[in-house]
Amino acid sequence: MAKSEKEKLPITRDTIVASLDFSKVADVHEGQTIGLVPAIVQDNTSGRVLMLAFMNAAALEKTIRSGRATFWTRSRKRLWTKGEESGNFMNVVRIEVDCDADTVLLLVEPQGDAKACHTGEESCFYRGFDLKP
Repeated sequence: MAKSEKEKLPITRDTIVASLDFSKVADVHEGQTIGLVPAIVQDNTSGRVLMLAFMNAAALEKTIRSGRATFWTRSRKRLWTKGEESGNFMNVVRIEVDCDADTVLLLVEPQGDAKACHTGEESCFYRGFDLKP
């Protein structure tokens, strides 16, 4: 499908997987190439960016079915539902697709103690610096 055609597709539960371009980022698992898209996770209430992860088609489908953010973990080579170990689930309120159809934005309601990062921080983006002093 031509890019201009993809840009015009309505995004629904039924069309989102077909509308995404999983070919730009890939992982290899058991000899199979797995197409991925970056998934930006943002707190629906505060607007704070919580984390960046990757989703394959199966992770996206599971997220839609369960309502909980599920990703493809490149280190463990499997689907991973955020919170399955910590209890800090991310309930997905809305899914948006970028203009190139190669990145998703998950607007979430964090559960548990609302810590997105494995370090115990609220967000994985807690280290940085200002360009102007």
